[in-house]
Amino acid sequence: MKIGMMSFAHMHAYSYADSLMKLPNVELVGIYDDNMERGKEVAEKYSTKHYPDQGSFLEVDMDAVIICSENNRHKEMTINAAKAKKHILCEKPIATTVEDAWEMIGVCKGHEVILQTAFPVRFSSPIQQLKRLIDAGELGDIVAFRTTNRGQNPGGWFIDEKLSGGGAVLDHTVHMVDIMRWYLGKEITEVYSIVDSYFHQIDIDDAGILTLQFANGVIASHDASWSRFSEYPTWGDVTIEVIGTKQTVKVDALKEHFRLFASGNQSLSNVFYGNDMDFGLIQDFVECVEQKREPSISGYDGLKALEVALAAYQSSNRKSKVYL
Repeated sequence: MKIGMMSFAHMHAYSYADSLMKLPNVELVGIYDDNMERGKEVAEKYSTKHYPDQGSFLEVDMDAVIICSENNRHKEMTINAAKAKKHILCEKPIATTVEDAWEMIGVCKGHEVILQTAFPVRFSSPIQQLKRLIDAGELGDIVAFRTTNRGQNPGGWFIDEKLSGGGAVLDHTVHMVDIMRWYLGKEITEVYSIVDSYFHQIDIDDAGILTLQFANGVIASHDASWSRFSEYPTWGDVTIEVIGTKQTVKVDALKEHFRLFASGNQSLSNVFYGNDMDFGLIQDFVECVEQKREPSISGYDGLKALEVALAAYQSSNRKSKVYL
C-alpha cells in the first residue's frame, strides 16, 4: 500500500511515520509540507520525496494520506485529498468548526473515500480491556465517568487561536469524549464548563473543567489542561474512571511506566513501556483501507467529540449550560 503524509506541523506526524515504517506492506511515497525546511528534513529522515506543492503531491500514485497539519487546515487538505480519491486519516480535532466537519464528511462520502479520525487512545491496551469489561456487563450499569487529560503546553501554532481553533480544552477534550461515547454508546446532551488560562501567560485557554450529561442520564466530569511543566516526570496523563452499579474501575492509558533517575534538569522521568497506541491507530487505518471497510473511528466520531469541546467554550462564555 502506498501512503503519503500531508504536513508535519503536528508532533504526532513523526510517530505516525515511524509506525508506517514498521509495516512491511506499506510504502511512504511522499510528504507534502509547504514549510520547506521541515519538509526537506523529514523527507530525508524517512527516505522519501518532499513535495512543497499540494497539487503535485496529490497527483502521486497513492492509496491514502495522513493529515497532520495545523487544525485550521484539516478541512482544506481533507477536501483536496478526497477529490483526488485518496483515503484519509485526519489528526484530531477533525476541524475547528462543526460546519467544516460536516462538509468534510460529506465530500468524503461523495467521493467514496474513507475518512478516519485519529483517536489513538482507543488502541491503548488498558482502555481496550476496560471496554471489554463494560461490554461483558462486569461493571453493571454505568452511572458516571471521571476523566482527565493533562499535559504540557505544546506552544507554537497550538497557542495561536487562528490556527488551532482553541487551546487546551479543544486539544485535550476530544480524546476522552470519544472514549466515553465509545464505552456508553450514547451522545452527550448537556455541557457546562469553566475555561480559562491559569498556568501560562498566553492569550488562549490552558485549562478547563467540564461537566457533561448523556442522553440516558449518565453524568461525567472532565479535567483538560496544559498544566504539566517541562521538567515533569512524564508528559501528562490520560485517565478514565467508570462508576458502575457493580464496580468502579479506573484506568490511566499512560500508567505503564517505570521511573528513571538521572542527573540533569529532569532528575526523574517516567519511561513508558506499554503498547504503542499510535502504531495501533495506523495499523487499523491501513487494514481499513485494505479491507475496504468502514473506519473504526469515523469522521462522525470526530465531529461529535469536536461538538462537545466547542460547546465547552460557549458554556464558559455564557456561564450557563449548553444543550446539544
